[in-house]
Amino acid sequence: AWYVPCLASLETLQELCRKENLRCKSIGITNRSLKSYEVEYLCDYKVEEGTEYYLVKWKGWPESSNTWEPQKNLKCPLLLQNFLSDKDEYLSRVREGKALKVRNHVKALKPAVADYIVKKAKQRIALQRWKEELNRKKNHKAMILVENTVDLEGPPLDFYYINEYKPAPGINVINGITTGCECTDCPAEKCCPKEAGFILAYNKQKKLKIQPGLPIYECNSFCRCGPDCPNRIVQKGTPYSLCIFRTNNGRGWGVKTLQKIKTNSFVMEYVGEVITSEEAERRGQLYDNQGNTYLFDLDYDSDEFTVDAARYGNVSHFVNHSCDPNLQVFNVFIDNLDLRLPRIALFSTRTIKAGEELTFDYQMKGSIDLTSDSADGLSPSRKRIRTVCKCGAVCCRGYLN
Repeated sequence: AWYVPCLASLETLQELCRKENLRCKSIGITNRSLKSYEVEYLCDYKVEEGTEYYLVKWKGWPESSNTWEPQKNLKCPLLLQNFLSDKDEYLSRVREGKALKVRNHVKALKPAVADYIVKKAKQRIALQRWKEELNRKKNHKAMILVENTVDLEGPPLDFYYINEYKPAPGINVINGITTGCECTDCPAEKCCPKEAGFILAYNKQKKLKIQPGLPIYECNSFCRCGPDCPNRIVQKGTPYSLCIFRTNNGRGWGVKTLQKIKTNSFVMEYVGEVITSEEAERRGQLYDNQGNTYLFDLDYDSDEFTVDAARYGNVSHFVNHSCDPNLQVFNVFIDNLDLRLPRIALFSTRTIKAGEELTFDYQMKGSIDLTSDSADGLSPSRKRIRTVCKCGAVCCRGYLN
């Protein structure tokens, strides 16, 4: 026998069971709970004979089971607050940003208002489920939050969170390294960076001390040193809580930090599918028409491979471009010393305040800042159709590519 994961949410499965009057202990539908009721969200509002009523969507019940309930019966202050704030937000937008208060004699909401409130409630639930999914799949301690106060856009439908490279068939991202340093207190004379002919990338505060363009060699799984080794930074994952948020200037999703980040600190890895450059050219033709910019050349030593984060990736999938970025790209080698397949790490170029958006230059390549005129065929993004840049930087080049 074989199984596939169910794509339906728990509430959807419960709705199906209740609709068909079925019991299923594994999803919480038993004889006792078959008739249990919990408010999922509020759909509408009306006043009858001086009494306020709200149309309730019950958690785990189909919408056909929605009922009008007097406000005094509702014990869900947060959902009431969400309902009222969503209503005021919609009315304010209709009146071109002017605050609008609902008069006391209003007996019912217009259908357009109620429709917006329901869509906003469904979006809020979908984003909460997505946030929980992201935090289940991540392999680091820091939290991932999701926020959209701009529009009704929900989670991306064709994006799958991964923590490390997903190699295409025939590509090996682990080269079978079987040796490591013998240090008991890194760094020592024979530590991994020196064995590779380079200096240790980090100082005593675990901050980057090398120049852009130089590689980072971290201790690997065969090294004698422990997990607290100062030469194990990127492999531990991002130490900062981050928020995927909806931008308000047409750039889609973005990422902001929820904590202060000091200069030269590791922030996150750029991961995705590892494909051949030939396959990247084929996909690039398709992505051009969609305006995607997720192809990142692994060209530290050659240009045989590319990382495609369009469908598979981590938080870095949502990081936007800036011509004046606060993140810089570095090539990292840990358990794979194949120069054709470095890991891509993003480090802060300056102090980044809590709440500030994280960005990197899509044309960044080592220490070279390519201009749009010279970037064709060389930049991490292989876009061929010129895309207008909306980064807003004083030094904006005008185009992403």
